[in-house]
Amino acid sequence: MVLFLSSNLLKRASTSGVAASAILPADLGGEPLEKLKTSTRQVEGVTIVDLSGRITLGEASVVVRDVINDLMGKGNKKILLNLVEVNYIDSSGLGVLVSSFSTVRSQGGELKLVNLSKRIGDLLRITKVYSLFDVKDDEAAAVASFFRAA
Repeated sequence: MVLFLSSNLLKRASTSGVAASAILPADLGGEPLEKLKTSTRQVEGVTIVDLSGRITLGEASVVVRDVINDLMGKGNKKILLNLVEVNYIDSSGLGVLVSSFSTVRSQGGELKLVNLSKRIGDLLRITKVYSLFDVKDDEAAAVASFFRAA
């Protein structure tokens, strides 16, 4: 990440003992950058991946891709991404969601989304990615949707 800092901010940083290169968004009054956290659980034969944090360029995108690939490698074909605690997705994050969908589908599986915030839902709609996924608002309905006849 590259930050362009004003000379006043650099002066404040240097007088407070903080190196300019160590200034993070939290130091600028913003939110600290969260690492993406994942956990998986099984509900009625569906693997639910709970995601928390930001899905962005770099490590977070790799984490999502690796979790999906690992699950598919273990034979998990019904995957539900729970985005209830995802507060931000950038273009790279959108790309990894689409790529994961394609990977799962090409191997005979299903990937669905549940619990999108309004902000994330709007982003997926604006970018036309929303229509690619089966998106549910409720986890029980999402799990049940894997077992309905097509």
